[in-house]
Amino acid sequence: MRVEEELAEFTPQHEAVLTIGVFDGVHLGHQHLIEYLKRQALVRNYQSGVVTFAKHPLQFLSPQTSLHHLTSLEERIRLLKQLGVEFVVPLSFTAELAQLPARHFVALLQRHLKMRGLVVGPDFALGKGREGDVFFLHSLGKELGYTVDVVSPKIFDGESVRSTAIRQALSQGDIQKASKFLGRHFRLSGQVIHGVERGKHLGFPTANLAVNSDQALPADGVYVTRAYLGNNAYSSVTNIGSRPTFGQGERTVEVYLLDFKGRVYGEELKIELLERLRDEKLFSGTEELKAQIKKDVEQAREILGRRNIY
Repeated sequence: MRVEEELAEFTPQHEAVLTIGVFDGVHLGHQHLIEYLKRQALVRNYQSGVVTFAKHPLQFLSPQTSLHHLTSLEERIRLLKQLGVEFVVPLSFTAELAQLPARHFVALLQRHLKMRGLVVGPDFALGKGREGDVFFLHSLGKELGYTVDVVSPKIFDGESVRSTAIRQALSQGDIQKASKFLGRHFRLSGQVIHGVERGKHLGFPTANLAVNSDQALPADGVYVTRAYLGNNAYSSVTNIGSRPTFGQGERTVEVYLLDFKGRVYGEELKIELLERLRDEKLFSGTEELKAQIKKDVEQAREILGRRNIY
């Protein structure tokens, strides 16, 4: 089985306490659970491990459902390890795994990852038809010799912190809420590609960011951002949208780096979204657009100055 082959690639040195899930965004709720996992591992002198799915199971089980990720698999693994987890095991969610009975999956975790403890949220379930709910796992644990700890959801401003809530906040352009729930600024990254260079002709050359088609994006609009190019950071203004002044085109992410001179084509660029300036607008022509961009840049400098960033 593919799942067994992927699990066999990881051999923990000691017995382990695990948690399982997608962990898209590695937000405050995930961080809350991971902290509990680490404490359990420390007290029991076990290793702490995370089993994550390379893609969300819904993308396989319900392919017609449009689901955009907050973080790529690589970013997820990096963030999880940054939290102090000792190992992260990515699994492919396949038809074979979807049909695997809960008992069989747990047995694989015990055999390959030396699982002696499992830390989950109250709504967690695994196995075919989600048969392995918390009650089932508790019962099975008594038989197979592992513990189950259930961690309550993280509540922030009276709301449970979930990936779906962050996606919804982004879709509404609510960068503040998304950042609060993530515990950090929302980030986008991608290679700088050639565009039609309208920004250059307007006096504000932009870097066109190639983001994955399944990447979650904020609502169309103009944002104050912080850009990272190699080891250097730059204040920036980013437009997300279809540039309606020039006719309805495809959705793009265009970054104007303040006080930057140089070429960035082909480079990897990362941006953190700090604040939303305005909606994307349809202007009467290029002169009106240029005047608005100047205002956007001035406002961005003010905001960055207040944040002691610029």
